Amino acid sequence: SNHRDIMLDATLLQYALCLENHRTSEITFGSNLMISQLVVDIGKSNKMFKVIRGGNIKDFYKNSLDLSEYIRHTLLEKRESVWIAQRNGRTKNGKDATDQGIIKMFYMSSPKNPVQALACLNIVPISISYEWESCDFLKTRELYLTRKNGIYEKQPGEDLNSILTGVMQPKGQVHIHFGKPLAENDLQPLTGLPNNKFNQQVALQLDKQVLSNYNLFSTNYIACDLCSGKAEFSDKYTEKEKTDFISYMKQGLSKIEGDKDELQKIFLGIYASPVDAKRYYTSLIMERKQKITFVTLKSPSR
Repeated sequence: SNHRDIMLDATLLQYALCLENHRTSEITFGSNLMISQLVVDIGKSNKMFKVIRGGNIKDFYKNSLDLSEYIRHTLLEKRESVWIAQRNGRTKNGKDATDQGIIKMFYMSSPKNPVQALACLNIVPISISYEWESCDFLKTRELYLTRKNGIYEKQPGEDLNSILTGVMQPKGQVHIHFGKPLAENDLQPLTGLPNNKFNQQVALQLDKQVLSNYNLFSTNYIACDLCSGKAEFSDKYTEKEKTDFISYMKQGLSKIEGDKDELQKIFLGIYASPVDAKRYYTSLIMERKQKITFVTLKSPSR
């Protein structure tokens, strides 16, 4: 799935599964987040398993292969589902995109036939949408300092603060959308492509579902209109919602040091990006459906 909050993305998914009487899934958990025994214990009690971060190229390859083999073992032999984010780390700029390295990792444990290796995993793209972005002001500050200094160095305890802020900060409405499983028919046309191109095309298929199934809230539309200076989506929100959003934004940004115009631009981008992305990928899907319909309509006359 897309990844907006360190803990809540996977946590709320488990809750949704429980509500529908499904078994919960195992959950990937970055080793960089195992910052205290309490966090480790919480992880273990919720079927989380460690994904090792960092290391040299040799270690990275070995850790990726171990992860690939474990996920395949868990799915095909243990018959347990696994939640994994579409990329390493949370999305901070509002732009959800699948890391092609994740695709490569999936079939490392069965590299002879990538199409079949992925098809048997039954990958289901999931879109998690929050009305109020998790840690929005923390993300704004990090992006601002990264742009200003070219690098961002986390302070001790920062990941724990993000976990706690993410859990306790109000989210408003939350929407979880389960997409269509990635089937062999979807992957078969990619047979024979070079690995890089194959990974790219699979990632694109996942992105189309994640982003087109993203649920947009008034906060997204308001931010988009504030970015453009237009009122294109004014029918999607009330004036009170717009006033409340601006007040919330200004109050939060006033606590961050830096250029206020740049900070506001970054903050609005976090909320506005999903609108443009969903519009783009939805148009691609509609275009594909129209082409299929055209072919169907012409076939009887042959």
